[in-house]
Amino acid sequence: MPQPLLLSLGSINADFQVRVPESPGTSETLLATDFARLGGGKAANVAFLARKLGHPALLLGRTGDDELREQALKPLRAAGVDLAGVSVAPGIATAVSMIAVPPDGKKSIILAGNANDAWDESALRDVLEYIRTAPDGSLLVADYEVAPELVARAVDVARQRDLRIVLDPSPAARAVPEILGRATALSPNAAEAQEITGVTIDDADSAAEAATRLADFGAEIVCVKLSDGGCVLRHAGQATHIAALPVEVVDSTGAGDAFTGALAIALLEGQPPLQAALFAAAASHLAVTAYGSQEAYLPRDRLDAMARRLEAQVRPLGAR
Repeated sequence: MPQPLLLSLGSINADFQVRVPESPGTSETLLATDFARLGGGKAANVAFLARKLGHPALLLGRTGDDELREQALKPLRAAGVDLAGVSVAPGIATAVSMIAVPPDGKKSIILAGNANDAWDESALRDVLEYIRTAPDGSLLVADYEVAPELVARAVDVARQRDLRIVLDPSPAARAVPEILGRATALSPNAAEAQEITGVTIDDADSAAEAATRLADFGAEIVCVKLSDGGCVLRHAGQATHIAALPVEVVDSTGAGDAFTGALAIALLEGQPPLQAALFAAAASHLAVTAYGSQEAYLPRDRLDAMARRLEAQVRPLGAR
């Protein structure tokens, strides 16, 4: 019987990353260091993490027909990600992410979506067929850095197959409540949860309120990622805060994707929601401790150890 797959649908980027002495402003020129050309993108990062943790992963997305395609795909190929679902948008550039990392590690990103948004009907049908024919028990992870129509249709097919679905509603402006409600789990950050629900998030209790409103759309599990590395889980009428532990923040690039990917992997493995959220928070905690995104993802034993430490940080926030 074929092993269940993690199907990762969304953005595939060529990352251009530098360190800067302060957060970028609006007019002055900053002198940067540590220039790096890397692979990135939400779906690419999730698929990379799945392979890092020993799970088969099929990446579903688009690149251009330019030289940046190889920059984006080379580390994924080396990790063993199945790239059969990555199509080429003729005459369109591969997506480019320009990342500036100041001393506090809180990166700034400018993303040119390019091929991520360039979907014709033939490419879209191919993605849906991969989902339609995936092994039983597979799980779909999707983000909104690709055409929203694609996400909606992919969710429909996954639901028809009775596959579990994890949605990262980023960017939030593209997220549709009806589609979010069809997911098994949602993993917005605080800013995205605030934009979608209208709830001002400034602490764990307000994050729990936003998570409850998101759960009201219909999702079984909601994890609101907090800026300090913690999260608020809402499941079965209960909100739970997993408080952050102190870590040395080197670079926050890809930490949110590590959370989403680890959450999906834990659910694919059959872990209960709280344990899945702990595993996800562990992945995001550790992802900020090194430069880059995929380059910073650590092996299973390190994530498991951090998840055990985070168990002491769990507290209920009340029920509804």
